[in-house]
Amino acid sequence: MEDINIKITDRDGVTHDIVAPTDMAMNLMEVVRTYELAPEGTIGVCGGMAMCASCQCYVKSDTELPPMSDDEEAMLSEAFDVQDNSRLGCQIQMTPDMEGLEVELAPES
Repeated sequence: MEDINIKITDRDGVTHDIVAPTDMAMNLMEVVRTYELAPEGTIGVCGGMAMCASCQCYVKSDTELPPMSDDEEAMLSEAFDVQDNSRLGCQIQMTPDMEGLEVELAPES
């Protein structure tokens, strides 16, 4: 079992140092929900299917992420408050490569 250290800034601007497991097939959206960093029902509305953008976040670190899928790119093209560093949290798997990841949750749309 290998846990990683990541930083998540919530929608109130508070940064949380999080220890995330890499052996549970979790994605970033699930980590945010587990640690209750967003009010219930405001993140992961579609269940992590890249269909709602409620888990949009801004990647603040230089962590190398997997390429965007066509579904993720299409969803972000329709989302609000999209920036150049926007990604969907449900599409970022917690793997050892994500050590040091820093993200900020996008505003609730």
